[in-house]
Amino acid sequence: MMQRGAAGLAGLMLVVSGPAAAAVAHPPSRAAQARVWVTTVDRGELLHERAPVAFRRGSSPQPTIVVNPERTYQRMDGFGAAITDSSADVLYRLSPPKRDDAVRSLFDRKNGIGVSFLRQPIGSSDFTAAAEHYTYDDVPAGQTDFALRHFSIDHDRAQILPLLRQARKLNPELTVLATPWSPPAWMKTTDSLVGGRLKDDPRVYDAYARYLVKFVQAYAQAGVPIDYLTVQNEPQNRKPGGYPGTDMPVRQEAAVIERLGPLLKKASPRTRILGYDHNWQTHPGDVASTPPGEDPETDYPYQLLDSPAAKWLAGTAYHCYSGDPAAQTALHDAHPDKGIWFTECSGSHGAGDTDEQIFRGTLTWHARTLAVGVPRNWAKSVVNWNIALDSTGGPHLGGCGTCTGLLTLLPDGTVRPDAEYFTIGHLSKFVRPGAVRIASTSFGTTGWNGQITDVAFRNPDGSTVVVVHNENDDPRTFAVALGSQIFDYTLPGGALATFVLPRTLDARPGEIPLTGATAVASPPGEGAALAVDGDASTRWSSGTAQAPGQYLQVDLGRSQEFRRVAVDSGGNLGDYARAWQLSVSRDGTHWTTAARGTGTGQLTEVTLPPTRARYLRITATGASDSWWSIADVRLYRRLA
Repeated sequence: MMQRGAAGLAGLMLVVSGPAAAAVAHPPSRAAQARVWVTTVDRGELLHERAPVAFRRGSSPQPTIVVNPERTYQRMDGFGAAITDSSADVLYRLSPPKRDDAVRSLFDRKNGIGVSFLRQPIGSSDFTAAAEHYTYDDVPAGQTDFALRHFSIDHDRAQILPLLRQARKLNPELTVLATPWSPPAWMKTTDSLVGGRLKDDPRVYDAYARYLVKFVQAYAQAGVPIDYLTVQNEPQNRKPGGYPGTDMPVRQEAAVIERLGPLLKKASPRTRILGYDHNWQTHPGDVASTPPGEDPETDYPYQLLDSPAAKWLAGTAYHCYSGDPAAQTALHDAHPDKGIWFTECSGSHGAGDTDEQIFRGTLTWHARTLAVGVPRNWAKSVVNWNIALDSTGGPHLGGCGTCTGLLTLLPDGTVRPDAEYFTIGHLSKFVRPGAVRIASTSFGTTGWNGQITDVAFRNPDGSTVVVVHNENDDPRTFAVALGSQIFDYTLPGGALATFVLPRTLDARPGEIPLTGATAVASPPGEGAALAVDGDASTRWSSGTAQAPGQYLQVDLGRSQEFRRVAVDSGGNLGDYARAWQLSVSRDGTHWTTAARGTGTGQLTEVTLPPTRARYLRITATGASDSWWSIADVRLYRRLA
């Protein structure tokens, strides 16, 4: 792995009361209520359950997160981290009762955060407590073992497998993905676990595929079935810093997968293969290390999914150490039949950073980028790196010396949940495996724009979960709307919150997709197309004070019938039209005034009789020193 961002060394003893403990019973109320859990950057609240907030009918002057369960995206597998060799070592330094408490805090949904996804190394990674790196088929230098007679997972039986079985018992919905950092050294050009490639020999490809199948079978026999498998961690990381790694170009990964697929289908039909398992974009260092005359393969996942090996792939796995989550959506759009999984990200910190700086930096970066940004870009999982480390960021053997885990073992023997525990916990405790991401307007960006950002899910039991992060350092007030029900809420600067909405609340607004819609505006401002791109973090803005006659005109591409129009001015308070007129047309020449009104807040909703039109024009009829912005125009077939 490579390092990214600041990561958390926060202050809290392991046994979390209130929010991470048993659910609190609340008296019934006539008004529907949302339950609320909050984590703040100063550790003042850590997955703390606040008083519930009641829904009401009406609207809000604040930026409004509109949740739409009718628009669905990917089905979620889960959220979690990895029980690395180092994590197992750390947990086994605890007495059995304290270790049980630590594991329960991770995997128990009632008394912990309900981690539901683990990514397990196949053999050694940089986070290894052993004196030497290892695989499951190591033989003396110069020897080979094509028959895999020396294969054994005995190394894992002492600590790793007991922890995995305990985790599965605490959370039967747990998903496990397994990844090798290196094939056995005898299969490689360097005869070393560190660096090199697979020998370009069909016998080696066959042996490596059988090696992976034997691992899957051995783990299943040990009580840990493997749901997903990748064939190489970070295949473009050609120069790992003293830890196992393998340069595996597309042609070699495809060759292994084409052999592995049929074997796995027969030996373990439940286990599906994921490709790539590397960064959102090829790291500049990986491009620079490309051997002379070779393609740096900056489109690695595309090449893999365009190859014959794709028939055996369920999808693609990504890491966070270069690029941004938008790469996931780009790949999904190119290959919508294949899934996206996010499988690794570790927080890190600089020399001299205080605990407070590390906690704040980790919480805010992971909240906007991973907790919100990753699932908003089609990922079915959000997975951090080490589930537990000690206070030195170890043990590790090469690799990252500044990484952090969900739990930290302190010198006094106590265990402290850190920032990544909470960013994962705000998802894993509330969003069940099998939940579906649903539409919700979000105003923030992974690159930081100081706005409210969010992601929403519909659980299998019908409840709705909305995870909200305030990117700004100052408190921000916003609203959450589901159908005709709404509530307002204020989050402290940098805070992360989870809202659980009762399954009795629902909405079927019949939103009309604006796919292919175009727009023009006067003044052109920041680009009229941004008002119809379905992304509330982008906007058309007048770029000047509001004045009568300014307008945005939308061409739907074809005639549509609708009953309601939403004009969303986004997260910049005050940028709504003070007075407006909505006109409609079937031909773009003859216009009818459909409605007029006075703006009162960021979201203006216009109710109409059944109306059919191809063109809409929203015209400002008032004046203000504020600019006029439109982040989203939405049309609905039904009333709220």
